[in-house]
This record gives sequence, structure tokens and C-alpha cells, in this order.
Amino acid sequence: MKSGVTTSPIDMKERTNLQLRAGDTVRVWQKIEELKTAKGKNKKDVTTRSTRKQAFEGLVLAVKHGTEPGATFTVRRVASGVGVEKIFPLYSPNIESIEILRRARVRRSKLYFIRRKAAKEVARAMRKQLQITPAASDPEKTVSEEAAAEKETPQESAEVRQETATAAE
Repeated sequence: MKSGVTTSPIDMKERTNLQLRAGDTVRVWQKIEELKTAKGKNKKDVTTRSTRKQAFEGLVLAVKHGTEPGATFTVRRVASGVGVEKIFPLYSPNIESIEILRRARVRRSKLYFIRRKAAKEVARAMRKQLQITPAASDPEKTVSEEAAAEKETPQESAEVRQETATAAE
């Protein structure tokens, strides 16, 4: 008689002992299966499967359901200036390994405020850049500043002439 209980191909005790918490910086190695279709020698479509490992490194925003069988954790990273979040099942066989790179002391169990905080920092940087950029990119302003500098030069030369004339007397 077969048992109705299926065992997981992963070491559940190892994943439980990780003790993931919000604020941890982690690197999650996941298995990604790629399917490639190509024409074979007999002109039929041939599908090949290949698996590779890919890392997703970021900040753990939340851990839900503790260490239960349905436990999940949310990881956020910024890729090319865009915030990307992934929700991983803790005991998924598609996850090769989880590395904890850094532990941070946080005072919240869910760090969802990081989303707004990051957006505010980007907006602040954009405003700062807009204030600085127009003055440097305006060619008329730089030309007028150079002209003002040239106007000061003849006045200085007149003062120098007066000083030399007084010294000659």
C-alpha cells in the first residue's frame, strides 16, 4: 500500500534553520528551465530543455507564515533603476539555495515602507539634478558671464594705468 504523503526533494530542516527575517540581504539561487525549439535534420521541430541557475539578490521585505509548509518570503532589489520584487516559497524545489549575505536590525516585521522611501529618494535626486542642469546647459548664460568678465578687465587695466602713472611721478 502506498502512502499518501510525498516527501520534498529539499532539506526542509536546513531551510528552517536559516531563520530568514525582514531586513536580511539574501542571494536566492533558483533553477530556471529553458525550452528551445529548433528544426531538426528531418525538418521537424525539436524541443530541447536546459536548466541553469540564476541569482536574485536583494532585501527581504517580509516573511509570511513562519516555517510552515506554505511559508513565503518577499525579496526586493533595484535593477536598472526599477524596483523588482519576487515572492519565493520557502520550501520550493525550484530554489537551489538561499545565502544570507547580511543581517540588519530592523524594528518592523514587514518593510513595505521601503518602496515609498526608495521612490522619494529617486524623486529627490531628480529634482536636485533639474536644479543643477539648466544653469550648466544654457549656452547664453555662459556667454554673458564671459562678457561680464571681459568688461571687468578694461576697468582693471585703467586702475593699473593710474597706479603706474602715480608711481612714475
